[in-house]
Amino acid sequence: MASIKEAEQIYDRKSELKAFDETKPGVKGLVDSGITKVPPIFIQPVNDIKKHKISSQKFNFPIIDMNFRGILGPNTEKRKEIVDKIREASEKWGFFHVVNHGIPINLLEEMIEGTRRFYEQDNEIKKKWYTRDFTKRLVYNSNFDLYSAPADNWRDSFYCSMAPNPPNAEDSPESCSKILIEYSEQVMKLGCVLLELLSEGLGLNPNHLKDRGCAEGLAILCHYYPACPEPELTLGTSEHSDNDFITILLQDNLGGLQVLHQNQWVDVPPAPGALLINLGDLLQLISNGKYISVEHRVLAKHVPRISVASFFTTGVLPTGKLYGPIEELLSEENPPKYRATTVKEYAEYFKDKGLDGTSALLHFRL
Repeated sequence: MASIKEAEQIYDRKSELKAFDETKPGVKGLVDSGITKVPPIFIQPVNDIKKHKISSQKFNFPIIDMNFRGILGPNTEKRKEIVDKIREASEKWGFFHVVNHGIPINLLEEMIEGTRRFYEQDNEIKKKWYTRDFTKRLVYNSNFDLYSAPADNWRDSFYCSMAPNPPNAEDSPESCSKILIEYSEQVMKLGCVLLELLSEGLGLNPNHLKDRGCAEGLAILCHYYPACPEPELTLGTSEHSDNDFITILLQDNLGGLQVLHQNQWVDVPPAPGALLINLGDLLQLISNGKYISVEHRVLAKHVPRISVASFFTTGVLPTGKLYGPIEELLSEENPPKYRATTVKEYAEYFKDKGLDGTSALLHFRL
């Protein structure tokens, strides 16, 4: 039995978390203070970091030319070719890069810079946005699951709901409010095109997924992964799949994202000017598993990294629309694999569960 003195020396995780959260520095604030060691709350179990081997194979990560100007036209052979490529990537990878996607490169660069401006401004200015009230239009904090995760991630994030009700200028930071609005408008257009192509890949009417409300909501999540003094001890983001329909990811060119493919971690190669598309849990659910939502993670690095994820979801907004496997895809040979749920129920379960290395979809399996 431990002595009182030994008991006092035992790491008090709850107190450490509370102290970190209440001072509102974010991980970047810790780095700016000059720390040279990763604090215990961020140290990942070795087994979690080494879970699944890192691939030594050279995979051809899917990259698809959207031919954006031509794809909006009539039902051409080029469009069919793109649908086939998206369907194959969605069934085998759950991830793919898109180029010639219609969003100007300078707009992508400004979105990255706007995110950088927010995080690199004075901490006292950022603090006014720091909250754990997820009903607010903009939520800035470090780790949405700070108090429930087995170990916390080396990143700060701010989340802004852009649709169905876009924020007023005063509801978002001056450092990036204009670019947030411009970028989200372009992302919504691209997302609607992707949903058309994904619908066609399922053998459905092009408007099927949009008509079901898959583009009803859009949230932008801007991540900042500060330089880490001991990146081998922690993760930028733990293994997880996304709790939405689709995600459009913009990232800088530093790399660090890994996708679980064939039970191996595969590095996602940086592709300047490209956007990364990944399918979310809700699309796997309504496609009855034909399209897959794949686990992915982000490694911590010695240099800061930025990414901007656009989630097609209404999140925790109270909508009563039920989502279950699409009837047209079901048969005696292919019965429903998941129970119906609302987006709000799914999002709340995901948030409460946190990034614990398991898929939230398991909770909804029949």
